[in-house]
Amino acid sequence: METDSKAEASQAGFGLYIHWPFCQSKCPYCDFNSHVRETIDQARWRSALLNELEHFARRTRGRRLTSVFFGGGTPSLMAPDTVGALLERLPQHWQLAEDLEVTLEANPTSTEAEKFAAYRAAGVNRLSLGVQSFDDEALAFLGRRHSAAEARQAIALARRHFPRFSFDLIYARPDQSLSAWEDELQAALQEGTEHISLYQLTIEPNTVFHGDWRRGELHLPPEERQATLYERTAEILKPAGLLGYEISNYARPGAESRHNLVYWRYGDYLGIGPGAHGRLTLDGQRYALRQHRAPEAWLESVERQGHATRADTALTREERLTERLMMGLRLAEGINRADVESEQGRCLEELLDRDRLTALCEEGYLELTPQRLRALPAGRQRLDALLGYLLGRTRAAS
Repeated sequence: METDSKAEASQAGFGLYIHWPFCQSKCPYCDFNSHVRETIDQARWRSALLNELEHFARRTRGRRLTSVFFGGGTPSLMAPDTVGALLERLPQHWQLAEDLEVTLEANPTSTEAEKFAAYRAAGVNRLSLGVQSFDDEALAFLGRRHSAAEARQAIALARRHFPRFSFDLIYARPDQSLSAWEDELQAALQEGTEHISLYQLTIEPNTVFHGDWRRGELHLPPEERQATLYERTAEILKPAGLLGYEISNYARPGAESRHNLVYWRYGDYLGIGPGAHGRLTLDGQRYALRQHRAPEAWLESVERQGHATRADTALTREERLTERLMMGLRLAEGINRADVESEQGRCLEELLDRDRLTALCEEGYLELTPQRLRALPAGRQRLDALLGYLLGRTRAAS
């Protein structure tokens, strides 16, 4: 079983996530671990990130690293020298895949776009732009600091400097019509990207929008319209060659986000920086790791002991099954049955409630074959509810 789990984790890839927790301002919809600070000691943060990297490298030395992702917060506020210093350290710790994917999230403000060439020189080969909308009024509503014109300029710069780039849009905004979303998708297609992430606006606790919603000042489109927007998205993007490989992500074949596929295929990954999470398979056991969330507390902990780990917990079989379903069913390809059943020691029909599984298949939400379990489009559109129903009576493996 130990050999199987290690081989499976290796097959899914091994990723490194680096969290930069700072933003110029907090967007009203955002519940990520992001913070606004007047000043940031870049040299101090660079040293701390390198120290925590070294700490986790000792636990995973010799593995083959397939992807790196700088997320946030706003990583395009990092000094390019910090990005370069971290990337330069990688070959000392791991084998690097020949096609190592190095992604950095960036905002399309003109100030941040000026750094694109420096990030490319540091080793970043994929840029993920937080465009969010090509409509200035929508950008103001979303609290973004850039204009639609700046977004297009940033995309042009990304195309010039990086071999691969992607950008995000947010839809299902209040009063957004189907025709308006169709126009925005056509505008996105004109930018010629090979990958695009499209997120429905959701109201998250402890955000500005959550307060607005509770006071009755913000209303999302009804569920029927949200469903129509989601379905129409795939209809427009598919003829352009962008296929929905995950609930919110569309790409040309071969242009998928390799780093995110590590998550969704339940591979191993390290997370360094404030609040970063990780999953590691060691000696046949899978561990969930979490770093201290508060930036200053994280920094002080790393300077004191070399890391800021707050949780390093062995997952039970039932927890691993739940996580695998939650991640894998987001993908159009679904979950490899052999992987699950090898780890769990039982077939899926025994692990899950057989009647519920059968009902979801018969109703067109799931598809179960001898090779895979996957959510069909109708199921991926309602995945939270589907998982709640499917896992409601999950039995723990002995």
